[in-house]
Amino acid sequence: MDKFETLTGIAAPLPLINIDTDMIIPKQFLKTIKRSGLGVNLFDEMRYNDDGSENENFVLNKPAYRDAEIIVAGDNFGCGSSREHAPWALLDFGIRAVIAPSFADIFYNNCFKNGILPVVLPQEQVDALMKDAENGANARLTVDLESQTVTGADGTTYAFEVDAFKKHCLLNGLDDIGLTQEKAPSIAAFEARMTQERPWV
Repeated sequence: MDKFETLTGIAAPLPLINIDTDMIIPKQFLKTIKRSGLGVNLFDEMRYNDDGSENENFVLNKPAYRDAEIIVAGDNFGCGSSREHAPWALLDFGIRAVIAPSFADIFYNNCFKNGILPVVLPQEQVDALMKDAENGANARLTVDLESQTVTGADGTTYAFEVDAFKKHCLLNGLDDIGLTQEKAPSIAAFEARMTQERPWV
Protein backbone atom coordinates (compact mmCIF):
# COMPACT_ATOMS: atom_id res chain seq x y z
CA MET A 1 0.00 0.00 0.00
CA ASP A 2 1.29 3.47 -0.88
CA LYS A 3 2.09 5.82 1.97
CA PHE A 4 0.03 8.94 2.49
CA GLU A 5 1.98 11.90 3.81
CA THR A 6 1.12 15.17 2.06
CA LEU A 7 -1.08 15.56 -1.00
CA THR A 8 -1.55 18.73 -3.01
CA GLY A 9 -4.00 18.23 -5.81
CA ILE A 10 -7.15 19.15 -7.66
CA ALA A 11 -10.31 18.69 -5.61
CA ALA A 12 -13.56 17.73 -7.30
CA PRO A 13 -16.74 19.14 -5.72
CA LEU A 14 -19.47 16.56 -5.21
CA PRO A 15 -22.10 18.37 -3.11
CA LEU A 16 -24.39 15.40 -2.55
CA ILE A 17 -25.35 13.79 0.73
CA ASN A 18 -25.67 10.02 1.30
CA ILE A 19 -23.39 8.99 -1.57
CA ASP A 20 -23.59 5.24 -1.07
CA THR A 21 -21.20 2.53 -2.15
CA ASP A 22 -23.51 1.45 -4.99
CA MET A 23 -23.23 4.95 -6.43
CA ILE A 24 -19.45 4.80 -6.02
CA ILE A 25 -19.15 1.41 -7.75
CA PRO A 26 -22.39 -0.30 -8.89
CA LYS A 27 -23.00 -3.93 -7.97
CA GLN A 28 -22.44 -5.30 -11.49
CA PHE A 29 -18.74 -4.47 -11.20
CA LEU A 30 -18.16 -6.45 -7.99
CA LYS A 31 -17.25 -9.72 -9.70
CA THR A 32 -13.52 -9.01 -9.65
CA ILE A 33 -11.25 -9.51 -6.66
CA LYS A 34 -8.55 -7.38 -8.25
CA ARG A 35 -7.99 -3.88 -6.90
CA SER A 36 -7.13 -2.50 -10.32
CA GLY A 37 -9.36 -1.68 -13.27
CA LEU A 38 -12.33 -0.34 -11.34
CA GLY A 39 -11.55 3.34 -11.80
CA VAL A 40 -13.21 3.44 -15.20
CA ASN A 41 -16.50 2.48 -13.53
CA LEU A 42 -16.25 4.87 -10.60
CA PHE A 43 -19.63 6.64 -10.22
CA ASP A 44 -20.68 4.72 -13.33
CA GLU A 45 -24.39 5.57 -13.29
CA MET A 46 -23.76 9.29 -12.90
CA ARG A 47 -20.69 9.39 -15.11
CA TYR A 48 -22.10 7.70 -18.23
CA ASN A 49 -25.25 8.02 -20.31
CA ASP A 50 -27.40 5.01 -21.18
CA ASP A 51 -25.59 4.64 -24.51
CA GLY A 52 -22.21 4.43 -22.76
CA SER A 53 -21.10 7.93 -23.68
CA GLU A 54 -19.79 10.27 -21.01
CA ASN A 55 -22.20 12.55 -19.20
CA GLU A 56 -20.45 15.86 -19.81
CA ASN A 57 -22.22 17.42 -16.83
CA PHE A 58 -20.74 15.03 -14.28
CA VAL A 59 -17.86 16.63 -12.41
CA LEU A 60 -15.18 13.99 -13.08
CA ASN A 61 -15.87 14.20 -16.83
CA LYS A 62 -15.15 17.92 -16.92
CA PRO A 63 -11.65 18.77 -18.19
CA ALA A 64 -10.73 20.64 -14.98
CA TYR A 65 -11.40 17.57 -12.81
CA ARG A 66 -10.23 14.60 -14.87
CA ASP A 67 -7.03 14.49 -12.81
CA ALA A 68 -8.68 15.13 -9.45
CA GLU A 69 -7.02 13.44 -6.47
CA ILE A 70 -9.38 14.78 -3.81
CA ILE A 71 -13.17 14.76 -3.52
CA VAL A 72 -15.07 17.25 -1.38
CA ALA A 73 -18.46 15.73 -0.66
CA GLY A 74 -21.62 15.96 1.41
CA ASP A 75 -22.60 14.25 4.63
CA ASN A 76 -22.61 10.45 5.15
CA PHE A 77 -20.23 9.57 2.31
CA GLY A 78 -19.82 5.83 1.68
CA CYS A 79 -23.05 4.65 3.27
CA GLY A 80 -24.83 1.51 2.09
CA SER A 81 -23.30 -1.93 1.66
CA SER A 82 -19.82 -2.66 2.99
CA ARG A 83 -18.12 -3.32 -0.35
CA GLU A 84 -14.36 -2.79 -0.30
CA HIS A 85 -14.58 -2.28 -4.06
CA ALA A 86 -15.67 1.32 -3.32
CA PRO A 87 -12.27 2.51 -2.07
CA TRP A 88 -10.61 0.31 -4.71
CA ALA A 89 -12.50 2.20 -7.44
CA LEU A 90 -11.67 5.60 -5.95
CA LEU A 91 -7.99 4.72 -5.64
CA ASP A 92 -7.80 3.25 -9.14
CA PHE A 93 -9.22 6.48 -10.54
CA GLY A 94 -6.57 8.43 -8.63
CA ILE A 95 -8.49 9.69 -5.59
CA ARG A 96 -6.29 9.69 -2.47
CA ALA A 97 -8.43 11.79 -0.11
CA VAL A 98 -12.13 12.44 0.49
CA ILE A 99 -13.29 15.37 2.61
CA ALA A 100 -16.80 15.30 4.07
CA PRO A 101 -18.73 16.17 7.25
CA SER A 102 -19.17 12.44 8.01
CA PHE A 103 -18.56 8.96 6.61
CA ALA A 104 -20.18 5.57 7.02
CA ASP A 105 -18.05 3.61 9.51
CA ILE A 106 -17.16 0.58 7.37
CA PHE A 107 -16.27 2.70 4.34
CA TYR A 108 -14.21 5.02 6.57
CA ASN A 109 -12.16 2.12 7.92
CA ASN A 110 -11.78 0.52 4.48
CA CYS A 111 -10.26 3.76 3.18
CA PHE A 112 -7.37 3.56 5.63
CA LYS A 113 -6.73 -0.06 4.66
CA ASN A 114 -6.45 0.93 1.00
CA GLY A 115 -4.32 4.08 1.12
CA ILE A 116 -7.08 6.69 1.06
CA LEU A 117 -7.42 9.39 3.72
CA PRO A 118 -11.02 10.22 4.71
CA VAL A 119 -11.07 13.66 6.34
CA VAL A 120 -13.94 14.68 8.61
CA LEU A 121 -14.50 18.43 8.95
CA PRO A 122 -17.44 20.54 10.18
CA GLN A 123 -20.04 21.40 7.57
CA GLU A 124 -19.07 25.06 7.35
CA GLN A 125 -15.44 24.15 6.65
CA VAL A 126 -16.48 21.59 4.04
CA ASP A 127 -18.65 24.30 2.45
CA ALA A 128 -15.63 26.63 2.23
CA LEU A 129 -13.49 23.91 0.64
CA MET A 130 -16.36 23.06 -1.71
CA LYS A 131 -16.26 26.65 -2.97
CA ASP A 132 -12.51 26.31 -3.49
CA ALA A 133 -13.04 23.07 -5.41
CA GLU A 134 -15.62 24.73 -7.66
CA ASN A 135 -12.83 26.93 -9.04
CA GLY A 136 -11.46 23.93 -10.94
CA ALA A 137 -7.84 23.12 -11.67
CA ASN A 138 -6.75 26.62 -10.67
CA ALA A 139 -7.61 25.89 -7.05
CA ARG A 140 -5.63 23.14 -5.35
CA LEU A 141 -6.05 21.83 -1.83
CA THR A 142 -3.28 20.45 0.35
CA VAL A 143 -4.00 17.58 2.74
CA ASP A 144 -1.21 17.00 5.28
CA LEU A 145 -1.66 13.86 7.36
CA GLU A 146 1.35 14.47 9.59
CA SER A 147 0.08 17.87 10.72
CA GLN A 148 -3.58 16.81 10.34
CA THR A 149 -4.51 19.86 8.31
CA VAL A 150 -6.25 20.75 5.07
CA THR A 151 -5.17 24.00 3.44
CA GLY A 152 -7.52 25.73 1.05
CA ALA A 153 -6.63 27.62 -2.10
CA ASP A 154 -6.58 30.92 -0.19
CA GLY A 155 -4.20 29.57 2.44
CA THR A 156 -6.82 28.99 5.14
CA THR A 157 -5.92 25.92 7.20
CA TYR A 158 -8.41 23.54 8.79
CA ALA A 159 -7.40 20.97 11.42
CA PHE A 160 -8.89 17.49 11.50
CA GLU A 161 -8.77 14.59 13.94
CA VAL A 162 -7.61 11.09 13.08
CA ASP A 163 -7.03 7.97 15.15
CA ALA A 164 -3.33 7.66 16.04
CA PHE A 165 -3.08 4.01 14.94
CA LYS A 166 -4.81 4.65 11.60
CA LYS A 167 -2.54 7.65 11.07
CA HIS A 168 0.56 5.53 11.75
CA CYS A 169 -0.58 2.87 9.29
CA LEU A 170 -1.34 5.34 6.50
CA LEU A 171 1.86 7.35 6.99
CA ASN A 172 3.85 4.13 6.73
CA GLY A 173 1.80 2.44 4.00
CA LEU A 174 0.73 -0.42 6.24
CA ASP A 175 -2.39 -2.43 5.45
CA ASP A 176 -3.34 -5.55 7.45
CA ILE A 177 -0.74 -7.64 5.60
CA GLY A 178 1.91 -4.99 6.11
CA LEU A 179 1.18 -4.89 9.83
CA THR A 180 1.66 -8.65 10.02
CA GLN A 181 4.91 -8.45 8.04
CA GLU A 182 6.22 -5.90 10.54
CA LYS A 183 6.02 -8.69 13.13
CA ALA A 184 7.81 -11.23 10.91
CA PRO A 185 10.98 -11.44 13.08
CA SER A 186 8.89 -12.03 16.23
CA ILE A 187 6.77 -14.64 14.45
CA ALA A 188 9.87 -16.43 13.15
CA ALA A 189 11.47 -16.39 16.62
CA PHE A 190 8.28 -17.80 18.16
CA GLU A 191 8.09 -20.59 15.57
CA ALA A 192 11.75 -21.49 16.12
CA ARG A 193 11.24 -21.61 19.88
CA MET A 194 8.12 -23.75 19.54
CA THR A 195 10.00 -26.14 17.24
CA GLN A 196 12.61 -26.62 19.98
CA GLU A 197 10.16 -26.82 22.87
CA ARG A 198 7.44 -28.86 21.13
CA PRO A 199 9.03 -30.81 18.27
CA TRP A 200 6.01 -33.12 18.14
CA VAL A 201 3.66 -30.33 17.06
